[in-house]
Amino acid sequence: MLPLKICGLKNEETLMAALAAGASHVGFNFFGPSPRHLSPAIAAPLIARVPPGVGRVAVMVDPDDALVDAALAAGIDILQVHNVAPGRVADLVQRHHRPVWLAAGVKTGADISAAEKAAGPADLLLLDAKAPNDAPLPGGNGLAFDWRLLVDHRPQRRFGLAGGLTISNVGDAIRLVSPALVDVASGVEQEAGVKSVEKIMAFAAAVRGV
Repeated sequence: MLPLKICGLKNEETLMAALAAGASHVGFNFFGPSPRHLSPAIAAPLIARVPPGVGRVAVMVDPDDALVDAALAAGIDILQVHNVAPGRVADLVQRHHRPVWLAAGVKTGADISAAEKAAGPADLLLLDAKAPNDAPLPGGNGLAFDWRLLVDHRPQRRFGLAGGLTISNVGDAIRLVSPALVDVASGVEQEAGVKSVEKIMAFAAAVRGV
């Protein structure tokens, strides 16, 4: 199965569902305004349940060093960052020697080119839909960008696809884009921040079926 990240997990039931579904990565959201937010201390017991071989990803927006340190202390092994200053990815890689994913919003082909340049030493460039100007969250808004942009503006580096992926469209997205990973949050929720075990299993089956 294509690598799959289930993002914004908040309880043991949905974490176990993600693992049973074959997720290669599980994400824990450390951004306060998000309905998926957990503190690193609250997330730590969940992170401890993740078996070896499954990536434990911290989702953070312009995090300071204290938050990064707390995430790593909680058992995180991959840092996914949004809205960071130029050079911050390189700083995190050099400081912590852990994989860093740069998440970037996309609306145009120029956004993809800019994100590719900004990613620097990131292990993965995660392309998401650019949030509306009035949106409180940089991602996880259930919006998709026009994936056809990647036909003419495909990054020359490893990239993942996020934003607006659902059970019904993820197969088409994979066939069109051939990403290294797909990432879902709102697409497996019954309401904002509340995951559905049934949707997690169905989404994974849709990825597996491609």
